[in-house]
Amino acid sequence: MKKITVAFLAFLAITQSAVAQDISAYLQGKYIDVAQAKEKLSGAGYKVIAEYTSVKDGITLVFTDDALKSEASKPKRAYAAVLRIFVDNKEKKISITNPVYFGRAYMQDDYNAKVFEAELANIKKTFSGLKGSKDMLDADDISGYHFMMGMPYYEDPDELAEGKTADLLKKVQSYKGGKNVVFTLKLNDDSYLIGYDLSADTKKFVEKIGRANASVLPYTISIEKDVATSLAAKYYLALCYPLLSMGGFTTIMDIPGAITEELTTPFK
Repeated sequence: MKKITVAFLAFLAITQSAVAQDISAYLQGKYIDVAQAKEKLSGAGYKVIAEYTSVKDGITLVFTDDALKSEASKPKRAYAAVLRIFVDNKEKKISITNPVYFGRAYMQDDYNAKVFEAELANIKKTFSGLKGSKDMLDADDISGYHFMMGMPYYEDPDELAEGKTADLLKKVQSYKGGKNVVFTLKLNDDSYLIGYDLSADTKKFVEKIGRANASVLPYTISIEKDVATSLAAKYYLALCYPLLSMGGFTTIMDIPGAITEELTTPFK
């Protein structure tokens, strides 16, 4: 009987350890308004670089710090430069992108656990009572994530345009008087991350597949070493909505193509 009990406890420990490897994409908490969120972020050492209406009755704050920018200045890692907090004025709650989840996804083999775990600890200290979302992936699956066979990985971005970095930056900032540019974040002399506002029709996909993850917007463009790219929409949407089923994707089949077209247009 004692041997059976020991074996059962060992099995339970292994099972719990496996479950503990799941990492939530978002950290959810009690509602605070935008002003309060900004104050908390500032007090925690973050800089808010954008306030964006990502969905009706919802605001996404995009924020960064020196540690994130330093990691993101490495080649092809620009997307790791920012975190986001979605203030849902309709459902009265907040949702923050988990730096460990998105850090693993965007940094790939360059992932520095010490940096991103420190970011997570800082966020948890700043916003008390946060709980992990049900949207999650196994830690070992995040860096190599794709929705299904034949779908893109992180390493398969959409190439939007080629040209001198300064010229590409000027094109996107001048297109339609720059009204689509939500933020411009310089990472180094030859690397920039651009927050870009999609059209109202395209943005409606958030309501279709889940406003809780509205921090998926604004979409971002990386301009680095004379190339403008964006994460393939079929990859990025799946990463931000890991619980989304194939049926859910069929309701937004036209969205990935629409996103690529809108992001390419400023560079033509």
